[in-house]
Amino acid sequence: MKQIKKIAVAIVLFVAATSFVNAQAKIAHIDVQKLLSEMPEMKAAEAELKKLQETYRADIESSMTELQNKYTQYKNESSSKSEEENQKRALELQGFEKNIGEAQQTASQELQKKQGELLGPITEKAKKAIEAVAAAQGIDYVVDATQGSGLIVAKGKDILPEVKKQLGF
Repeated sequence: MKQIKKIAVAIVLFVAATSFVNAQAKIAHIDVQKLLSEMPEMKAAEAELKKLQETYRADIESSMTELQNKYTQYKNESSSKSEEENQKRALELQGFEKNIGEAQQTASQELQKKQGELLGPITEKAKKAIEAVAAAQGIDYVVDATQGSGLIVAKGKDILPEVKKQLGF
């Protein structure tokens, strides 16, 4: 009877130890921001966004210069104009300022939209490559090691080189 108990306890301990060993998940980490910044597609997207941003900036600066010139002109001519004419001009300047503000807001929204269109497929491609490398290496969890993402210690496997290889760069 005692031997049966010993054998039963030994079996339970063996099963528990085996389960514990099998239950340990493989974890790796990757600096996603670094991966994205090194992707050729990202560099092209950033260049396109910068070009679009510069176009919007130039248009808005041109409008601001035009507004400043009109303001100066109207200010210099104000003494020779009637009160009614000066009020019309002030309303015109306010409308112009409002249009510039709306243009700035529209430009910002268009930039955000374009950023989503350009960066969405790139981040999806990176995610699929990370998933493929993790699956190929039997990794259960991949943690983002980007600075400030909450990862404090990263002594595990860094899969950045394998993901870059998967992406072909």
